[in-house]
Amino acid sequence: MQPEFNFFQHWYPLSPIEDINPQRPTPVTLLGMRLVIWKPQSSANYRVFLDQCPHRLAPLSEGRIDDKTGNLMCSYHGWQFDDQGTCTHIPQAENPELVAKNQDNFCVISFPVRQENELLWVWPDAKSTELAATTPLPLSPQLDANQGFVWSNYVRDLEYDWQTLIENVADPSHVPFSHHGVQGNRDKARPIPINIIQSTINLIEVDIDRGLPTKIIFEPPCRLEYTINFGDSGKKLGLVTYCIPISPGKSRIVAQFPRNFAKSLHRLTPRWWNHIYERNLVLDGDMMLLNQQEYLLQQKQLSESWKTAYKLPTNADRLVMEFRNWFDKYCQGQLPWNEVGFSVSENSKINDNRAEMLDRYKQHTQHCSSCRNALKNFQRLQIALLVYFVITISGVAVLPDSLRLNLGLPLVITALLGLAAYSWLQFSLIPKFYFVDYIHAEK
Repeated sequence: MQPEFNFFQHWYPLSPIEDINPQRPTPVTLLGMRLVIWKPQSSANYRVFLDQCPHRLAPLSEGRIDDKTGNLMCSYHGWQFDDQGTCTHIPQAENPELVAKNQDNFCVISFPVRQENELLWVWPDAKSTELAATTPLPLSPQLDANQGFVWSNYVRDLEYDWQTLIENVADPSHVPFSHHGVQGNRDKARPIPINIIQSTINLIEVDIDRGLPTKIIFEPPCRLEYTINFGDSGKKLGLVTYCIPISPGKSRIVAQFPRNFAKSLHRLTPRWWNHIYERNLVLDGDMMLLNQQEYLLQQKQLSESWKTAYKLPTNADRLVMEFRNWFDKYCQGQLPWNEVGFSVSENSKINDNRAEMLDRYKQHTQHCSSCRNALKNFQRLQIALLVYFVITISGVAVLPDSLRLNLGLPLVITALLGLAAYSWLQFSLIPKFYFVDYIHAEK
């Protein structure tokens, strides 16, 4: 009998730490479980709890960090919990001893957490903390500043399942077509000789011996990494993705982009600029394709295997096949949704609402501190430009005739330039934080 893969006894990155607001609780979902991230005032590290107050099951993510105690307060009845999840205060308690005598019964479920490589990690099984303490994080050797690497972080929620996300990232042959003009060129597509180096329950490793030598590693359940070597120059470019199962039909990608060259360009390029002009475009290019592909595969699997539903005749499909075989062998072809009360069939549908499917704000901007802050600054700049335009035009209108030409004309020109900048922000830049339709036929 084959060993079973336990999705709950592994480390998962929830978010880049730079994107978490330390002043307020943050909700996040992992493996169907609603969790809350928060930072005690007395600690340098974040905590992750089950997002349920033990009193009446209200979401703690709607709570607050108490100003006096620094503990997490439920906004429903004011119960408070310290950094270990222990209940420290019940405002309604007639006898203070009530809290002290029932700490085990009134506690919140707390999960092991770690902070490393700029990410917040959680172990989503509170009953195996000893195993968590001895299990290493699935870190990439490329994320090492001491070896000359620099990198940036990116996160986005996706409208398709974890297995679809893994399958897509493990498929380099789609890049020239799905991401034509962004990361690839359909006219330059050619065979990809994928060689399987090893395949076990804990690791799948392949290489591509063509062009720039490339190694791809899948370390279940979430790390899927590319390493691209530029010949003998020592230059390396990487793609480190963590594919997070959220719920049936939903996943999250936490991605890091390391390289050991062009470091000045990395430091000079704003993170939000890279997100709206490249990273979001890549995920936009996949979204409509994968949501519908997933639905059709699920329908076919009601009566046949993926092995007959898919036609996989080329070497370029070998890693996809290896992953699917791994998923069948160690996971029986399914995630543990039944263990958290989900039914896959409840979420099986095609979503043709492009504004919803490609909602950059909901999926990315609200989670990304760089994009969120840039958007606020641009909106404030818009207000300033509009106020300047109104005040300048009004002021020039009341200037004496003798000053209107020499002073008024330059002021009007600057006001019009400000109005042009306002229009560019309103109709070109700011929409990129919300929604940009991706139509492959027009690429």
